[in-house]
Amino acid sequence: MADALLIIPASVLRNLADKLYEKRKNAALEVEGIVKGLAGAGDHEKITAVIKLLADEFTYSPQANHRKGGLIGLAAATVGLTSEAAQHLEQIVPPVLHSFSDQDSRVRYYACEALYNIAKVVRGDFIVFFNQIFDALCKLSADSDANVQSAAHLLDRLVKDIVTESDQFSIEEFIPLLRERMNVLNPYVRQFLVGWITVLDSVPDIDMLGFLPDFLDGLFNMLSDSSREIRQQADSALSEFLQEIKNSPSVDYGRMAEILVQRAGSPDEFTRQTAITWINEFVKLGGDQLVPYYADILGAILPCISDKEEKIRVVARETNEELREMKADPAEGFDVGAILTVARRHLTSEWEATRIEALHWISALLNRHRAEVLSFLSDIFNTLLKALSDPSDGVVLLVLEVHACIAKDPQHFHQLVVYLVENFRDNNTLLEKRGALIIRRLCVLLEAERVYRELSTILENESDLDFASIMVQALNLILLTSSELFELRELLKQSLVDAAGRDLFLSLYASWSHSSMAIISLCLLAQAYQHVSTVIQSLVEEDISVKFLVQLDKLIRLLETPIFAYLRLQLLEPRRYVWLLKALYGLLMLLPQQSAAFKILKTRLKTVPSYSLSDEQIQFNSGNPHSESSSSMPSGSIVNDHAKQETDGTHSWIDFSSRLKMFERMQQQHRTYARLQAQQHKNSASSKEVHIQEEPKQPLPDTNRPTSRSSRRGPGPLQF
Repeated sequence: MADALLIIPASVLRNLADKLYEKRKNAALEVEGIVKGLAGAGDHEKITAVIKLLADEFTYSPQANHRKGGLIGLAAATVGLTSEAAQHLEQIVPPVLHSFSDQDSRVRYYACEALYNIAKVVRGDFIVFFNQIFDALCKLSADSDANVQSAAHLLDRLVKDIVTESDQFSIEEFIPLLRERMNVLNPYVRQFLVGWITVLDSVPDIDMLGFLPDFLDGLFNMLSDSSREIRQQADSALSEFLQEIKNSPSVDYGRMAEILVQRAGSPDEFTRQTAITWINEFVKLGGDQLVPYYADILGAILPCISDKEEKIRVVARETNEELREMKADPAEGFDVGAILTVARRHLTSEWEATRIEALHWISALLNRHRAEVLSFLSDIFNTLLKALSDPSDGVVLLVLEVHACIAKDPQHFHQLVVYLVENFRDNNTLLEKRGALIIRRLCVLLEAERVYRELSTILENESDLDFASIMVQALNLILLTSSELFELRELLKQSLVDAAGRDLFLSLYASWSHSSMAIISLCLLAQAYQHVSTVIQSLVEEDISVKFLVQLDKLIRLLETPIFAYLRLQLLEPRRYVWLLKALYGLLMLLPQQSAAFKILKTRLKTVPSYSLSDEQIQFNSGNPHSESSSSMPSGSIVNDHAKQETDGTHSWIDFSSRLKMFERMQQQHRTYARLQAQQHKNSASSKEVHIQEEPKQPLPDTNRPTSRSSRRGPGPLQF
């Protein structure tokens, strides 16, 4: 230091620390001249002493004016050194960088000015300090003093120029520094960072695309910035990178896909739109690289399909279709289980469109990788079953298609039907609102006869008799009215003359016995008119309830529909269909005379040709209703196969006597069950009474009351 004091006059040192800028500036010019002379003489030892004096005694001084003078002096010394300044940068630059964090804004301003002058002199040699300078500039870009910010911007532009023309810049060393600062929220710092990314990406020799995964998330984070300018700058940078990706033969799609998946779920609309646009391009370009990420990508796409913004929905749907068309194989890393997990998770989405697309994925996987999907069936089957209760008809129909595909295997088919029955039992609303839709669609997808046989088998042993009756009535109504079950109805019409029809009739009979009206409908459909007449006459007082009359009303109205046109036409030949007339008159006798159904049926029966009804030979035998032979038919009448079957004493196809006993046993179970339920309800109501009331005396039995019809085993003769 003593050498430096001898080299620089005391007056110069005094002026260098003066509070007036002009004196400090003049002193700096003196320092520049002294250093230039020493450099010309090659006396670098003295130059080192001068720089050390300026740094230690001035830039690190507690006095602000000394620090300002020291910064100007270091810049002046660098200018004096000119081409030889590079060998002294290790002494010159650190004190200046230290001054960037000075508490005095004027000192920070002079530090920017000093480094600017130093950089202009040394240019490329300056690069060795780039990371430290970048860190300092990053902080100064958000400085509270506008003058300091302005000076920092000037210095920043110069540094960018130096970097772009330098061949010594190390992008590998710079990226970690950039990555650390990408999530800073300060808008000035964000502008500073985007500016550097854009500049470095424009340099041909710098491969910023290869390091894009390191700062991509930060750029996406800036898309939601409150400043429109920052959003535009970030979007512009991302658009440029996306274009480069399209033109680049080698891109690391995997790491970036993970970032895009996260950003696709951003609450910010612009961020979601940009992320889903990138994902769309990645799916088109990524190929095999993206196979391990398909599940994550799908998890990002499905919610966007239901996005409130139409642009996002359109791109998401397009991406979803592109992804589903990919012919990936499990052997190539395609994780079927992961895809199924994502689809299952989105089956419970609040958005219908998302649930539908999740089902499309499960269906597509079943078609392409059935064995793999079935191996994960235990993970998704319960969710698929619960989806049958979805509020959307579209979702339910798709769920049924998936179930139908799974149910190609018998064990899964049985499991599906059992669950449906259980679900209908537990949720009456589902049966009322969706029962017809579900059953009809299953009949289309899985063959109506197979579905009805399985349902009948399950309901035959149903312990909840009330539910069994309701379920059978629902199935019966679907059978009678649905266009999808036309072939099933045609098969049942042949029950008395065809083995397949007989087997179907018998398979349904046991469960249909849960409802007397369902049995009557089934027998009318099967044209088993003698048996239906017997069933009607076997009904007792307890059977003819309000519910029964409501069901009967529905049946009478159905008889007027095209489905039963064949039955109405048969009324034109009453001598051939005697038991049909008896059955219809039996139903008429059960209806209240003031009801609309009574009037409808009575009007229909009035249209039966009177000449036929007056024939003396139309009569019915008494005794066992199944014992009639063909000899009881009028002479000269033409009897078709169904009439022969009903009047043939052998009954080679169906044992109607045993069927009647089965029906009566089932109805007796229902009566007993109803009494128990009524008694339990009565006991429950009695237990809630606060005051004990005197039990009323039981009335004496009415000996004049007629005996119940249930005591009769069969109907007596009925003549017109």
